[in-house]
Amino acid sequence: MAQHVKILGILHIIFGALGVLGAMAALLIFGGVSALVAADHSSDSLAALPILGVIGGFLFILIMALSLPGLIIGIGLVQFRPWARLGGIVLSAFDLLGFPFHTALGIYGLWVLLNRETELLFAPRAARVV
Repeated sequence: MAQHVKILGILHIIFGALGVLGAMAALLIFGGVSALVAADHSSDSLAALPILGVIGGFLFILIMALSLPGLIIGIGLVQFRPWARLGGIVLSAFDLLGFPFHTALGIYGLWVLLNRETELLFAPRAARVV
């Protein structure tokens, strides 16, 4: 089961990193569009600058808020941190809502992290000996 935990952690890291890159891309795209609108110098187009900034900032924060937990929990799972198992279970439950790839990741994550063998992997050292 240790191999499955590492695979799950790596998948969460990949999805989280792709989300962070997507957030950066959204910020870059909206910043570029704002620069193009500002270069137009038309009074009508200048009114759109604050709206573009708000939309770009909102998308950046939203995508980062959805991606960073997966990245952090993925790193914790790879390192077998006890807090990462509980966080991974919660994250896997939320992943069930994202069809189709996140749903598959959520099902796999729940299968791996709710397994008795996995529970023993994340137990403190004294509990592992017993």
